[in-house]
Amino acid sequence: MSDVCVVGLGHVGLPTAALLAEAGHRVVGCDTAPEVVARVNAGRAGLHEPGLDALLARAGERLRAQAVPAAAEFHLITVPTPLGEVRRADLSHVWAAADAVAPVLRAGDCVILESTVPVGTTERLAARLAGRRPDLVFPAHGGPSLPGCVHVAHCPERVMPGRALHELVHNDRVIGGLGAGCAARAAEVYRGFVRGAPVLADCRMAELVKLAENAFRDVNIAFANELAAVCGRFGLDVWQAIGLANRHPRVNVLSPGAGVGGHCVAVDPWFLVEGAPEEARLVRAAREVNDATPHRVVAQLRQAAARFAAPRVACLGLAYKPDVGDLRESPAVVIAEALLREGMAVSVCDPFVARLPDAVVGAVLRDPAAAIAEADVVAILVAHTAFRGLDRALFGGKAVVDAVGLLRG
Repeated sequence: MSDVCVVGLGHVGLPTAALLAEAGHRVVGCDTAPEVVARVNAGRAGLHEPGLDALLARAGERLRAQAVPAAAEFHLITVPTPLGEVRRADLSHVWAAADAVAPVLRAGDCVILESTVPVGTTERLAARLAGRRPDLVFPAHGGPSLPGCVHVAHCPERVMPGRALHELVHNDRVIGGLGAGCAARAAEVYRGFVRGAPVLADCRMAELVKLAENAFRDVNIAFANELAAVCGRFGLDVWQAIGLANRHPRVNVLSPGAGVGGHCVAVDPWFLVEGAPEEARLVRAAREVNDATPHRVVAQLRQAAARFAAPRVACLGLAYKPDVGDLRESPAVVIAEALLREGMAVSVCDPFVARLPDAVVGAVLRDPAAAIAEADVVAILVAHTAFRGLDRALFGGKAVVDAVGLLRG
């Protein structure tokens, strides 16, 4: 068993650290937030991730959390890479993690970047580490791994919030090495808990593949959202149109919605545009369509509310997708915020959200039945399973904007 240091105890890092500990590794989880460190050391995940609290309890002393990295054979960097200014990747957390790890690196260690990043970032990470540790040897991109060198690799996460433990274990992993032997070295730490296939590649390929996966999903969702706008122009039902189109054996149009959210699909395609702006024109267009979709829904709600002197709106759903409480990049938050700015009284209903974010201060978190009963307009923004069981009679006499086709189910 190995000593492993996981830098960043968020939606990916903490489940990964817990699985590594259960596999028998000695794991130090590192996070700059004192409350996260305290919570993990108390055995509490603080994330809506089924099974994670129980996994932490089983990990026991094999997993401890602290504020700074510790010496280890493997260092996994699992920090956020949000969208920064002018739609470029903000890599500040990656560089901060590298600077924190550099002092404890030793010859033969392996550094694995799991954060989703633009193509070429793993090479920049290695250069940054080498600049801070000139006493150590780092391979060049595509070059040999010399004896005693620090191995550097990129193994992008491929998990869905709410299913992280299952997908970390069962999904295939693309492991991209900086130099010869780096990918194989990095694969060693995953073999203890990953049942999916480890696929070894070059680090640039691994970076590109993760971005391509999310861009593929974004482009296909954009087509569905654009089709919804086109159907609206012609006064047609987009759900019926999709159902009929999908009867073709080679057509599978996805479902439209209120937009695209989450830390991955709403963000990562811009990293492709950043690196190849002239070539990634379709990716850019898809991002623009999906970013515009919440504003189209707001326009529909504004029209529905126009006949009321002081419209009251019930927003069903605030998370970025069904049956999770994750609000990152959520289009429902964008919509609720816009309605509040226009002076409407807004009630929010979401069974997975216990506290409203600052962006929608002024809204009221309420039970769905009560919120619908008092509303003039109902905005169905997220298809939570709990909403499917609502009595349809509640919607009678209300102006309803169903962005996710819930009432057609």
